[in-house]
Amino acid sequence: MKAVVLDRAGGPDALQYTEIPDPPSPPKGHLLVRLRAAGVNPVDYKLRKAGTFFPDRLPAVLGCDGAGTVEVCGPGVRRFRPGDRVFFMHGGYGREPGTYAQFTIVPEEATALLPENVSFVDAAALPIPVITAWESLDRAGILEAGEAVLIHAGAGGVGHLALQLARNRGLRPITTVRGEEKAAQARKDGALHIIDPDRMDFVQAALDLTEGNGVRLIVDTIGGEMFCRSFDAAALYGHVSTLLEKACGDAAVARAKRRNLSLHYVLILTPSLLENTVEIARQTRILESAARMIASGALSVRIFRTFPLESVREAHALIESGHTSGKIVLTIP
Repeated sequence: MKAVVLDRAGGPDALQYTEIPDPPSPPKGHLLVRLRAAGVNPVDYKLRKAGTFFPDRLPAVLGCDGAGTVEVCGPGVRRFRPGDRVFFMHGGYGREPGTYAQFTIVPEEATALLPENVSFVDAAALPIPVITAWESLDRAGILEAGEAVLIHAGAGGVGHLALQLARNRGLRPITTVRGEEKAAQARKDGALHIIDPDRMDFVQAALDLTEGNGVRLIVDTIGGEMFCRSFDAAALYGHVSTLLEKACGDAAVARAKRRNLSLHYVLILTPSLLENTVEIARQTRILESAARMIASGALSVRIFRTFPLESVREAHALIESGHTSGKIVLTIP
């Protein structure tokens, strides 16, 4: 089969479009899936640069998000049959092969059924960002309808889904975006208030929008100084979810402590890395809920650009540049 293989840690040129052996027959409780599309996420280029989480096991096939059709069901599979349209988040971080290939093997508990009116491209764009957005919003528990939530980078791959989910939950979404084009996209996705951090101080703006009380939940998709300064925009006993690792200075940590903040680090690959089947199944239920929302029109995923699988290097260079708004997807022959 055709696949993209990472043979060493490095830049996009470390990705080789080549022929590799077909996967074996799926073991008990697993499916062989013929892939039609694979999502490209920031974690992919980070894994490429690091040589994956398991550099001693190179070469590897990257790609955590995929969509396609069931080719073969292994023994004991109950929920699926050959020909079913499915999508999932599995593999691609160095231990199991990922989705940059024509075929892959997926555990049944990680596989979600794909409605007929949702395309493979949209489905492949969905898993990592929608689970990330969903879990980031859920970490603080259920906010009351009408409460404000601040979502950084609301035009990004995670941010635009978080805005829609917050809107669907009856929350009052505030977002930080740069430029009028991204602001228009964020409004379309449900943002009620736009803060351009190049034109105003986002902390003061968030306080002004909450009558000086601060925001009970902040979803940080940027990291760095935006994350550490978010403590000052949070309400007393508020929550800050972040997707990135940042050691804030002592002064910022002291401010977070004075406000009794809860800080939540979100790494949605953890259940897969630890092979926790209960949590993997829970994340799959999120995918199934999101797919139903897309099928009904309550949620949409923004596709920034698609590339054929053989153009994976170009796709990686683009997502690593940071000049994207929405998702990049590889289409698979």
